[in-house]
Amino acid sequence: MTKLFLLLAFFVGTLEAYAQVTPTPDKLWGDLFKQVQLTRVFPDNKTFVDCTPKSEPSSIMKAYAAQKANESFDLKAFVHQHFNIPVPPNVKVTPGLTLIKHLEELWGTLARHRDSVQRWSSLLPLPYPYIVPGGRFREIYYWDSYFTMQGLAVSNRYDLIEGMINNFVSLINNYGHIPNGNRNYFLSRSQPPYFSLMVSLLSEKMGNAVFKKYFPAMEKEYQFWMQGVDKLKNVQAYRRVVKMPDGTILNRHWDDNNAPRQESYAEDVATSKDYKSKDGLAYVNLRAGAESGWDFTSRWFEDTMHLNTIETTDIIPVDLNALLYANEMLLAKAASESGLSAKAASYKAKAEKRKVAILKYMWDRQKGFFFDYDYKQKHTTQKLSVAGVMPLFCHAATEEQAAIAKTTFQKYLLKDGGAVSTVYHTGEQWDAPNGWAPLQFIAVKGFMNYGFNDMAKTIAERWMAVNERVFNATGKMLEKYNVEDINLDSGGGEYPTQDGFGWTNGVYLKFYELFKANSAPSGN
Repeated sequence: MTKLFLLLAFFVGTLEAYAQVTPTPDKLWGDLFKQVQLTRVFPDNKTFVDCTPKSEPSSIMKAYAAQKANESFDLKAFVHQHFNIPVPPNVKVTPGLTLIKHLEELWGTLARHRDSVQRWSSLLPLPYPYIVPGGRFREIYYWDSYFTMQGLAVSNRYDLIEGMINNFVSLINNYGHIPNGNRNYFLSRSQPPYFSLMVSLLSEKMGNAVFKKYFPAMEKEYQFWMQGVDKLKNVQAYRRVVKMPDGTILNRHWDDNNAPRQESYAEDVATSKDYKSKDGLAYVNLRAGAESGWDFTSRWFEDTMHLNTIETTDIIPVDLNALLYANEMLLAKAASESGLSAKAASYKAKAEKRKVAILKYMWDRQKGFFFDYDYKQKHTTQKLSVAGVMPLFCHAATEEQAAIAKTTFQKYLLKDGGAVSTVYHTGEQWDAPNGWAPLQFIAVKGFMNYGFNDMAKTIAERWMAVNERVFNATGKMLEKYNVEDINLDSGGGEYPTQDGFGWTNGVYLKFYELFKANSAPSGN
């Protein structure tokens, strides 16, 4: 045990040193990085930032400087000569396996062992095994992991759930927050804060002692989201916190880096050229949209339809704030389990204040739904999306609001294949006609929380039917699906629809357990 402890301590120390010295790809490769991304040596800009060099960067850059002016210079050939190109996991389908057995088998395909430190790699190495989504997503992703864990729990793979939570603790301790994913180019932003809910999921197996164990990490992550509250005495918004007209503090998405996303460099440069606002925050708004997980959607567009009107940082998202309400309630529970009654009371009070603000600013009784709030325009955005069910998922809505929201949801958002992300057809992947596994899960659990089990069952069964149809036709589980016309593929966004796929697998397994393996719950 002593040797194991020393080995782990050495590994953690190595991670900390790695975090301090490894430059991001744009800093490491300079003009070479820009040329590779803008000329699209690879169709997907994420490919190059995930490459690893075959030799020291200084020698590669010296060769590049000597060769790039030659008429015969072939940039693509140069990159292949000097870099190791990442290969997506090969997802195999074993003949004769049922879909459930296939998904159980897929955990092995999507699992990664404890990372080794690779010098000059953009990967932030993690000390425990974890699940990747699949396809172009070759690393752990923050909010994906919560929905993937739903299936891991069904598969009784609590070893992986605990290891992934411990990886997130490592990231919190090393960087002060959980980044979008474990890549150094993701470090300036996070994703929707599900860490406390992951701990709650683990407690279902291991008991409430896990709240005491993980309370310091839960609290540190919360402090990241609330950083700068003291500055709101003089400004209305700072980083991820916003002071509302009544003095209440709510949250928005943000990114400190006002530069193109490295993994979507060419796309962001192109968007910035047509950016409509004069605020100089094109890249911050794009990055904040990526932090939301909804990259991209009409929710963040000033004119609803066009990416070049993106204004993410003006929006107080209903789902983010409902999730932070859940965080505050779980922090109160964790503080109580740790014997810190004063802290528990403080977090409970923060949660109640946030709940009052959500109901005040984001509930529209006339429209019968929850909406995002534009704090600069001082009104809700009126854009219908599944995000409006998040207060039900987090137990923040009243019984009356939940019943009204159910009717609105059924009228506008429930489709043949499940819940559609929004009602707007913009060509973006987080809009109609697409549906996504995490949004189905949020809707299903949200309605179940208020006793609307028939609605939950309808959503889940329609979603599972689409999953099954596509799997039977292609042998694939996809990142997203067309839920409006279940005979057509999903589309939109910056890259082709990916297969694998972590959170789709996880949500399907959970829905199967809830509605097929056992008798479905009855209700309204």
